[in-house]
Amino acid sequence: MQGQLTFLGTGTSMGVPTLGCTCAVCTSDDPHDRRLRPSILLRWHQSGRERVIVIDTGPDFREQALRNGLQRVDAVLYTHSHADHILGLDDLRPLSFAVAREGGSIPLYASQATAAVLTRIYDYTFSPSATYPNRARVQIMPLPAEVSVQGVNFIRVPVKHGTLDIDGFRFGRVAYLTDVSEIPDASFTLLEGLDCVILSALRHKPHPSHATIEQAVDWARRIGARRTWFTHIAHELPHAETNRALPEGMALAYDGLTFPVTLCP
Repeated sequence: MQGQLTFLGTGTSMGVPTLGCTCAVCTSDDPHDRRLRPSILLRWHQSGRERVIVIDTGPDFREQALRNGLQRVDAVLYTHSHADHILGLDDLRPLSFAVAREGGSIPLYASQATAAVLTRIYDYTFSPSATYPNRARVQIMPLPAEVSVQGVNFIRVPVKHGTLDIDGFRFGRVAYLTDVSEIPDASFTLLEGLDCVILSALRHKPHPSHATIEQAVDWARRIGARRTWFTHIAHELPHAETNRALPEGMALAYDGLTFPVTLCP
């Protein structure tokens, strides 16, 4: 099954430009240096209908959805519960109303730890006693080791984000790993035979909970995908200059980048 992957955002938790910063990247005229919070969009057709899956809904999700003309979302998968990955959940509300008119709700696949945070922050949506009439028509679903969503299997790829256990995802011949500081050996086994891997690569300077671009390049070489895109990029990495120094087949992604993907092995 073929589909399309779009980077909704490729920036860090503070976005790029970063507020209050006048560095060369934050004041750059290159549109590739403008990075919203990290998220991706998958589109494909199944049973004569377009399917739309989003991984993470950060605080820029409304703007990202408008930029990409989203009319509906069939499901959301969450990597973890940090603000830059969940604070756009409420903007699913208008998209969920159409699903509700069909008698359903948007499933949100999340680990137990992430689900607990979503339930607490969005109490007015998920509480059994919630009475807010325009709350999002969404439902938190368990995230097993592998889940089938609208005909595509998503395999959970455990990784470390500092001391936090979070989730990457493999779908067909593509994998998406953001906010990663360590990939366990067992997870490398889940990443064999990829056409494309997406890895976070924050900057050159080490960070306690994010990979440097040098670490991400080493992982990419070990994974051996035909193509590697880097995301979750800080304002220390200028797009064009960084790409000129990267190995063949590897590059910084950018907001709006879209390419075809194979969603079934």
